[in-house]
Amino acid sequence: MLSACAASDDTKPITFTEDRGVSTQPFPKNYRAEVLAFLKTYLNDPVGVRDAGMAEPVERVIGGRLRYVACLRFSPRESDGSYRAPREHAILFVDGRLDRILENAVEPCAGLAYAPFPDLEKMTR
Repeated sequence: MLSACAASDDTKPITFTEDRGVSTQPFPKNYRAEVLAFLKTYLNDPVGVRDAGMAEPVERVIGGRLRYVACLRFSPRESDGSYRAPREHAILFVDGRLDRILENAVEPCAGLAYAPFPDLEKMTR
């Protein structure tokens, strides 16, 4: 019985918020604070991030649904102290709240203007 609870439906992605499929989405007002709080737990080592930039949230169609997407570009510090090349990440918002992150998000982040995001570079544990 317990395995049925753990089984996932491949047609529904795992997200942090319930997606009601609403086409009109509110602008994520506290997106910077939510992104920082999320990345503090998401990154193996949030200290020493370099080349951080963030684009303001814009509406994009992701998975057939209109969502606000804030794009990040940064270089995290690896466990050996080295840095990899900056990568783009798309942060998706549902109902104005952070829902999930998309790795290597070149397409959803195409054409966006990045501004420096020094708060990400100043993160501590």
